Amino acid sequence: MTTKLAFRRGALALALTALSAGTALAQTAAPAATPPAPEHTLTANVGLFSEYIFRGISQTGGKPAVQGGFDYAHSSGFYAGTWASNISWLEDFGAYNRSSLEWDFYGGYKNAFPGQEDWNYDVGLLYYYYPGHKNPNVSSANTLELYGAVGWKWVSLKASYTLSDNYFGTRPTGEKSQGSWYWDLTATYPVPDTAWALIGHVGGLRLRNNGSGDFDADYTDWKLGASYTIPDGTVFKGLEVGAYYTDNNAKEPFYTDLTGYDTSKARGVVYVKKTF
Repeated sequence: MTTKLAFRRGALALALTALSAGTALAQTAAPAATPPAPEHTLTANVGLFSEYIFRGISQTGGKPAVQGGFDYAHSSGFYAGTWASNISWLEDFGAYNRSSLEWDFYGGYKNAFPGQEDWNYDVGLLYYYYPGHKNPNVSSANTLELYGAVGWKWVSLKASYTLSDNYFGTRPTGEKSQGSWYWDLTATYPVPDTAWALIGHVGGLRLRNNGSGDFDADYTDWKLGASYTIPDGTVFKGLEVGAYYTDNNAKEPFYTDLTGYDTSKARGVVYVKKTF
């Protein structure tokens, strides 16, 4: 009788031990809960570029540029931000007698299409502000654009439409260039299992009231490049280092400044930037 009782007690203890182990195993195997995405996000960015190229055209006359900005994003999809860079083109072309800054302000709404996480859309307004003193009889370079984009994973197609009187003060025929378009197809392909990304872009300007011959401002531009983001584990983690080559078919006389520098010529650019 004592032997049977001892056996039953041992079996019960073994069963409880197995149950406890199974419970612990289940608890260990359960995945950790994913923290909810923050409702508000604020980021900052800063970069150093060998030259500032905007839509295939140099903004700094072959000289380096320091750039940076701040971005706010809401979980609903609304966002706003500001960004700035040094420039020289307004003085180089004789449009302004003192101007060395581009200061941008933008806001919009970006979200995924319902039921299509890989597809997204983006609409917003962007204002390019150039503080300084313009010369007499020169149009203001300040420009307001409405933009819309559709993206799939790492590819996006974007169109920008000029709402202000002139496209960055450009008036080849003396008439306003309000209603000009710039389209932009960009791909940033992340190479699998690496910190590398391949960069590709093609875009084009279609200026309203465009000129002809040497006063033809329309062009198509493109660029190819690569970037490397330093991974975690080093003091430089998150730092992006990149390089690209850009060219276009713009008319050289229209885009050559008073110093004789062709702002539309083909060139290579190297850069480093960081987002915080």
